[in-house]
Amino acid sequence: MAAGLEKVQAEPVLATVRRLRERIAARFPGRGLLRVADELEALVAAVASSTASVRDRRSWLRPLSRLGIVAVVVVTGAVLAMAARSAATDAPDDGLQWLPLLESAVNDLVFAAIAIWFLASVPERLQRSRLLGLLHRLRSLAHIVDMHQLTKDPERLRPSFRPTAASVAMDLDRRELEHYLDYCSELLSLIGKAAALCAEESRDGLVLETVSTVENLTVSLERKVWQKISVLNAARDRGQPPIAPQS
Repeated sequence: MAAGLEKVQAEPVLATVRRLRERIAARFPGRGLLRVADELEALVAAVASSTASVRDRRSWLRPLSRLGIVAVVVVTGAVLAMAARSAATDAPDDGLQWLPLLESAVNDLVFAAIAIWFLASVPERLQRSRLLGLLHRLRSLAHIVDMHQLTKDPERLRPSFRPTAASVAMDLDRRELEHYLDYCSELLSLIGKAAALCAEESRDGLVLETVSTVENLTVSLERKVWQKISVLNAARDRGQPPIAPQS
């Protein structure tokens, strides 16, 4: 496999977000969707910076963690060896007198196993908090994108639609609405890619589970957006003339 294709890279994702932000600014400069794109650009940059710092920190934490594990194993082995030598020298006559020695050996092994687990998980646990914070912000941003497209109902562009006093004004025509919904879909897709960047630098179970949750959320919300785009395309294919925005 070619270099750079084994995993999602932060630089192409950030470049794509910036291009999308420019496209939204060119067509909808006064819309809140542009602020969402600005926030997503800042978040992707934060994810890229975080994963880079995690990689640097892990490069020196892992050797220290392994050194600590070796020290625990050596000390535990030495303690058990001394205990065995002492037991062999002063072997109890009664078998029941061996129980305290066995209990002590089991306790030493249990504590050694806990220490080894703790040292082995230190690099992952140190990065978990920051990555979970970024993933929470990405999940919130996905819901914000969904709020922006929530009232953009293509059914309201039909000639037969009769707004009520409580109806939200539709100030987009069919072509503008299609572009707007398309941008929402792209934003959701890029939020999912930003979440995938967090998974590239972590094998922590909670982080991976949260990444999966964010990706499933964005796919579900994208499906809703594409249902609206399909309605617009179906109306265009039937040859209906463009409809002016309704107040």
